[in-house]
Amino acid sequence: MAEANISLFGMWLLQEAVGWDPMSMWNQMGWPARLIVISLFGMSAWSIGVMIDRYLAFSATRKQSRTFAPLVAGALRDGKLDEAIHIAERHKKSHLAKVITAGLQEFQAHQASAEISGTEIEASKRALDRAEAIVHAELKRGLSGLATIGATAPFVGLFGTVVGIINAFAGIAAEAATGLAAVAGGISEALVATAIGLFVAIPAVWMFNYFTTNVESFDIEMDNSSSELIDYFIKRTSKGSKK
Repeated sequence: MAEANISLFGMWLLQEAVGWDPMSMWNQMGWPARLIVISLFGMSAWSIGVMIDRYLAFSATRKQSRTFAPLVAGALRDGKLDEAIHIAERHKKSHLAKVITAGLQEFQAHQASAEISGTEIEASKRALDRAEAIVHAELKRGLSGLATIGATAPFVGLFGTVVGIINAFAGIAAEAATGLAAVAGGISEALVATAIGLFVAIPAVWMFNYFTTNVESFDIEMDNSSSELIDYFIKRTSKGSKK
């Protein structure tokens, strides 16, 4: 019981020496630790910007794709390629519309010029593949940086912890004492840097995994739409040749 009371008393003394409010801890820091904290806040601001940008982009593409899919399906069912292209151009934020537009335009160009063969179908497929790759890159914009922040922020915080410990020992050496006052500044630097590093990294990792799952889902939707469009081209070509 006595040991527990001594421990609590020691924690109270540490709180009095360091101060737990942000300004007190900031004032206790040296400039190396302050620069580390500033860099961590910069990383946090950048990751939050990426999170907001990707969330808005994914919400828009998901919303427009839900509207686009039934409209373009109806136009293709009626054999209206021009109308299908116009519908796709009205839904420019949809990942499906970007891919379908490339395939339809390639197919329509060959259809207008000559009788369609397997080579022209393959050209349409390549156009779809190129569009998929471009859209995939657009959807992943910023996610690599988010992953980098999630992986490195704890280590940046750990570096701040090391700096704080070094300053703590420097304080002990300078004052030739081992009291709490000698190590208070170093302890505050170590605590703050580690906490902020984790605070920055955890949301970044969570959101990176969330957005990556969304991109994988979009990729599957684009692959399925491309396959269905190629099947439609083949059927349309077969009907045209029979006529």
